[in-house]
Amino acid sequence: MFGKFRQVVQTLTRAFAYVGMAFIVPMMLLTSTDAVARDVWSRPIRGSFEMSSFMLSVFVLLGLAYAQQMKDHVHVTILIDRLPRKWRDALRMFTTLLSMGIVAIMCWQGIVVAFESSAFSDMLRIPQLPFRLLVAVGGLFLFLEFLFDLVDQARSFLA
Repeated sequence: MFGKFRQVVQTLTRAFAYVGMAFIVPMMLLTSTDAVARDVWSRPIRGSFEMSSFMLSVFVLLGLAYAQQMKDHVHVTILIDRLPRKWRDALRMFTTLLSMGIVAIMCWQGIVVAFESSAFSDMLRIPQLPFRLLVAVGGLFLFLEFLFDLVDQARSFLA
């Protein structure tokens, strides 16, 4: 049961990451075109900064869980690698639990802030609600990836 749940979540995590990745090229093209239009013709693209900010938030928030799944986040292990295996596993479990707590608060506050106001962007009048909800969605999947890591770490600790 847990294995099937993990497989579904990790498939969704990859799908979200691919959606986020799809925003990188348009963001790059928009930013480059805006820079050229601004410098060459003194005619910036209206709302390009807002659109780039929204696209960047989609990329980052939907990619966090995938980076955790691939173990691509930065780890500083200079001290922990010198400890005995049981201590190392216990410390990893502790830091994973701490990370889960921080991400849980981030999810909760993401939902609170998303529904607290009905803000729109200044220039293009795009509603911010979907982008604010991405904090909760990305955080939920990051939390689940931490949970999977915690289970793996607990198994290693008990082995």
